[in-house]
Amino acid sequence: MPSDKFEKLKEMRERAREGGGKERIKKQHDQGKYTARERIEKLLDPGSFVEIDEFVVHRCTDFGMEEKKFLGDGVITGYGTIDGRKVFVFSQDFTVFGGSLSEMFGKKICKIMDMAMDTGAPVIGLNDGAGARVQEGVKALAAYADIFYRNTIASGVIPQISAIMGPCAGGAVYSPAVTDFTFMVKGTSHMFITGPDVIKTVTGEEVTFEELGGAMTHASVSGVAHFASENEDECLMQIRKLLSYLPSNNLEDPPRVDTGHKPDDVDMSIDDVVPDDPNKPYDMRDVVTKLVDNGEFFEVHEHWAKNMIVGFARFDGRAVGIVGNQPMHLAGTLDIDASDKASRFVRFCDAFNIPIVTFMDVPGYLPGTAQEWGGIIRHGAKILYAFSEATVPKITIITRKAYGGAYDVMSSKNLGADLVLAWPTAEIAVMGPQGACNIIFRKEIKAAKDPEAKRQELIAQYREKFANPYIAAELGYIDKVVLPHETRPLICKGLEVFASKRKSLPPKKHGNIPL
Repeated sequence: MPSDKFEKLKEMRERAREGGGKERIKKQHDQGKYTARERIEKLLDPGSFVEIDEFVVHRCTDFGMEEKKFLGDGVITGYGTIDGRKVFVFSQDFTVFGGSLSEMFGKKICKIMDMAMDTGAPVIGLNDGAGARVQEGVKALAAYADIFYRNTIASGVIPQISAIMGPCAGGAVYSPAVTDFTFMVKGTSHMFITGPDVIKTVTGEEVTFEELGGAMTHASVSGVAHFASENEDECLMQIRKLLSYLPSNNLEDPPRVDTGHKPDDVDMSIDDVVPDDPNKPYDMRDVVTKLVDNGEFFEVHEHWAKNMIVGFARFDGRAVGIVGNQPMHLAGTLDIDASDKASRFVRFCDAFNIPIVTFMDVPGYLPGTAQEWGGIIRHGAKILYAFSEATVPKITIITRKAYGGAYDVMSSKNLGADLVLAWPTAEIAVMGPQGACNIIFRKEIKAAKDPEAKRQELIAQYREKFANPYIAAELGYIDKVVLPHETRPLICKGLEVFASKRKSLPPKKHGNIPL
């Protein structure tokens, strides 16, 4: 037995596992962060990880770099399983050159991305690095572009998930930006194009790392992060949970699981969620959790654009994407951010064969100069575009207000919804009763002895005639008016019926969504 050669392999493996050395690993732990390898171990099923390219080193000979080489070159790549399903993963190692990306580092990532595309499996990137490796110049920049290109080509083909576990700056941010979902960890992860020092030099603005690009900044203000986790353990568990709702690629359906919740097992308290007063808010999440299997709603973008809710749930074990107006915030109106949030989520679901269930309670688009000048027309059009081009099963439930163009864009019948249900509390009209009466009966109100009394009388008449779902039902724009407690069984049956839906768009290279 060639024991010397065997020993050499063992020694090299041990060196590769040491990363940047014990001292740097300790520093990583002291900052409340796991090492690159520890993250993979916690993310994947135990014993499933197969590492590739563990002996790769950089090829740079400038600035004395030929004397500084670490096996693996700062990123760990390979494949394994999550809940028994194949995934590919790369994990940046901050203990080696600060996790900075080199030519070979980039090649390692590209290799597993190519493997993922060839085999139809998700890619998960655990990011913890200082950007491009300055010593390598354009080679590092080219490596980033190679990754960006693959991210773009893979978009809509395999799920791509990014976790920001430390710094992610400069060109490094664009790969996560193209991927489907971005996770950040509170207190230890940061993303920005330019850091606080450069900003202060160029603009004079003083800002901290956390204010500029911390997890909650991107989860609540910019919308760059879909999830803000309390710690790395929670982040990695959330990734596992997210994947449980997703297919491995665009040719598969999402996994169906036995949740133990029968379609006719109904929470009768749902009849009491929508208040009698049409101006009183309620939490749309209460509607969702009372309808879906076991009340489990995996919310996406929880902290951003709160007037819209999106996320994943199950009906009779089938994974669905949930989209809903949120009356608790801005009365559920659509604004720029809510439009972007819903549109991107709908397009993701459509790309990966995930049915969409929409809960509508929308009084209109948010008025004001800030919205108009910010491009609400362009952004608002994204929702109607996303719902119109989506060919997956689409079920819409109108719980209360459905006014104006906002009614149209929230997956209405004429936008291609397969099944539209309305509760008796639904109000479907061009605008609310007060605004409508001010326009329709302007002269009558003005001529009345008591204009205000006349206005209230006409508003009541208008509300009686139009603030209900029955005219829309007469015209076939609503398929069925139902009691709230009848909704869950009908959604489950609808998903079963439309599971075999086959619809395709006209042949074209791609559409031109109003970005």
